[in-house]
Amino acid sequence: MLSRAADCLYWMSRYIERAENNARILEVNQQLMLDFEQSEATVRQHWAPIINSLEEHELFHKFYAEADGESVVEFVTFEQKNPNSIFSCLSRARENARSVREQISSEMWEHLNELYLFIRSKGARELFHASSYQFFKHILQGSFQFIGITDATMTHGEGWQFIQLGKFLERADRTSRILDVKYHILLPSGERVGGNVDTVQWMAVLRSCSALEAYTKLYVGQIAPWKVAEFLIMNDSFPRALRHCIHRLDFALHSISGVSEDRFSNEAERLGGKLRGELDYTRIGEVFQAGLHQYLDRFQKRLSEINDATQEIYCEIPPPEQRQSQSQSQSQGGGSQAQGQSQSVGSAKR
Repeated sequence: MLSRAADCLYWMSRYIERAENNARILEVNQQLMLDFEQSEATVRQHWAPIINSLEEHELFHKFYAEADGESVVEFVTFEQKNPNSIFSCLSRARENARSVREQISSEMWEHLNELYLFIRSKGARELFHASSYQFFKHILQGSFQFIGITDATMTHGEGWQFIQLGKFLERADRTSRILDVKYHILLPSGERVGGNVDTVQWMAVLRSCSALEAYTKLYVGQIAPWKVAEFLIMNDSFPRALRHCIHRLDFALHSISGVSEDRFSNEAERLGGKLRGELDYTRIGEVFQAGLHQYLDRFQKRLSEINDATQEIYCEIPPPEQRQSQSQSQSQGGGSQAQGQSQSVGSAKR
């Protein structure tokens, strides 16, 4: 697979996952606000962390003075100058898909194009103003359908594995940020752990990860911070738990290279396998002892390192002089036609 194609499939998947997560967080936060008194401090406390989790604090304040419901929802949903808005994510996902239409199925392209045209349409604004819940539900269902269409219509080969790699890396990052925002920022001053406000907020964290029902089936009784953290970090079967995501990420990396999971052939696999091993053998008590915020912060940095290594190994296109040298070498050595066409993922890896 060409480096350009691998890069586009990887980022197409990440942008779709990011748009879905943004839609879910905004919808859950809007519902959460109905349970609280609408004071200025409460509004700021519930909306500002969303901007912080996207790491777009400075950009947001170029457009808006205060982080209230209206400004945050507008910024994260429709703002074209925000690279992490739902609008921008769907636009970039479509552009990446357009660049690799030969690699994806026609059904994938048609569905993603429809979702892109919807977010650009007048009807999207009208639906949002009529019912923001239905609007965000439309985005969520569109993302779920795209994932299902991808699994059902695309060959589960190298290209599909790059889509899985992007999806689970982005998903792990989003889950860790949601959990970190609640634990590090959202708990009100003076509110005791386990109080009514605290319980409602931890339920919102679970809902933000589509995890409330799965959690309550496993943990019967009170929703406790340490149990929520354990579920979202350590569970190996819930699709949005960090451990599950890293397992799937590591599997995708090894499927691309063809190397068995007990070995590594490049830096991305080494980093992914190391993180997977740590999650497999770490207990939640050790996480809290070290500090949950500190642990999640290190986890996000580790994901960034895996992303950087993946980009360097598989997705970076070599400079023209290097490509020319490779072409001459292949021509002199009687290389195959496929080898002479372009820099491929396989040759970049080697």
